[in-house]
Amino acid sequence: MLLAVLGAAVPGTAYLVAGRTRLGVLVTGITVSALGGAAYLGLARRDDVIAWALDPNLLLWMIAGLGLVALGWVAIVVSSYKMLRPLQAGLGARLFGSLVIGLVCCTIASGSALGAQNLVAQRSLVRKVFAGGHSKSATRPKIADKKDPWAQLPRLNLLLLGADDGAGRDGTRTDTVMVASIDTKTGDTALISLTRNFMRMPFPKDSPLHKQFPTGYWDPRLGDTEQMEYYLDAMYRNVPRDYGDLLGESDNKGADVLKLSVGEALGLKLHYYLQINLSGFEQMVTALGGITVNINYKVPIGGDYGGPGPADDILPSGYLQPGPNQKLNGHDALWFARGRFGVKGSDIARQERQRCTIQAIVERATPQNVLTHYQEVAKAGEQLIRTDIPQTMLGNLVTLGQKVKSAKISNVDLDKEKNFPNGRNPNYAAMRLIVENALHPRKPSNTPTAKPTGKPTAKATGKSSAPADLASSCAYHPVSG
Repeated sequence: MLLAVLGAAVPGTAYLVAGRTRLGVLVTGITVSALGGAAYLGLARRDDVIAWALDPNLLLWMIAGLGLVALGWVAIVVSSYKMLRPLQAGLGARLFGSLVIGLVCCTIASGSALGAQNLVAQRSLVRKVFAGGHSKSATRPKIADKKDPWAQLPRLNLLLLGADDGAGRDGTRTDTVMVASIDTKTGDTALISLTRNFMRMPFPKDSPLHKQFPTGYWDPRLGDTEQMEYYLDAMYRNVPRDYGDLLGESDNKGADVLKLSVGEALGLKLHYYLQINLSGFEQMVTALGGITVNINYKVPIGGDYGGPGPADDILPSGYLQPGPNQKLNGHDALWFARGRFGVKGSDIARQERQRCTIQAIVERATPQNVLTHYQEVAKAGEQLIRTDIPQTMLGNLVTLGQKVKSAKISNVDLDKEKNFPNGRNPNYAAMRLIVENALHPRKPSNTPTAKPTGKPTAKATGKSSAPADLASSCAYHPVSG
């Protein structure tokens, strides 16, 4: 019995002990070759393994193969025990041996079943979330070199959208609009946040939407007033509704609108988008076991400005209290990222917390933690993410994501005090200069620079400083009051 159990670790060795030399050499050779091949693939061809794990067709074969391996493994353990069991063993010994071997077989079967369930969850996630061959996008880039797309994209620019399409809401508004610009060689990532109440968002000159809105997305007939239906956060819903025929074929015209407009505002070509559903976000954080952040001031849970006076407001149901290294569950993490009622500089403060939330999720999503909770993570991912990233890019993106985890995540400050004291007419030219200088810093020159004239030009208002380290801005530094 003991030899049969030990033989389960390296199938075939028990056959050798039982004197079945040819069969033992064959099975042991297959086992050792399989283990050696797995080690080689994991060490030398890891990128290929990742690509296979992201191919729905190959995943189906993996599921079937895992079932066959488990069946063969159980057959080897049982037959090994029967060959080695003494013929004179009594009934009690046989029952005890059968019980132990049964437990070993049950362990093999349950482990294989768990692996198969994870593969099924992985296949479902890839098929439901990431774009297949029949997906449509008017803004997705065409990649010539599928094996090394980063030769074409030295910087990958991802548009990150937080959509409030929850129950009881009229349409979808993107209260969170960020850009993650990733250096594909180093993994260094710069995060850029845009305020939800930006007006006059520009469009590229070669876009039909530029002809419709040559001075940006707003209504000149209403004058220089607050136009909420022309805010940045309303474009996802309103532009496709009113001008969808100008956008071309797309599975998500709202995201394409924002890729064009946000890219023009920041002077970047946005390659793909990732749209985060708020309820899915809560599920994802819960699946990861929560996140840890520093809270520097009371953050409201709920609350809304209901009308012109304080009496019309809906007060928060509670507050997240300040403190270092606060462990947040999915519900609290969601409100840490989006709460703004009564917070000074609410939109800017919320952007800062959202960037810190992203960093906390990156730190929490270790391979061990993700694999331990993989079925929950995959299920949450199906509810969380909507994107135009094609399945063919997933292997390269996972490899790039590994670089991002060990690289620096920083924040590009758009110099909000100078460039948009309010959202009615932001200085997009200055923002483009800030982004350009942050992502591609110029070497210092000894040539004297001209003195600023005081006019609100891009050169006068744009900063050239490098991106700020996000880790320091997410540190614990409590705000009094």
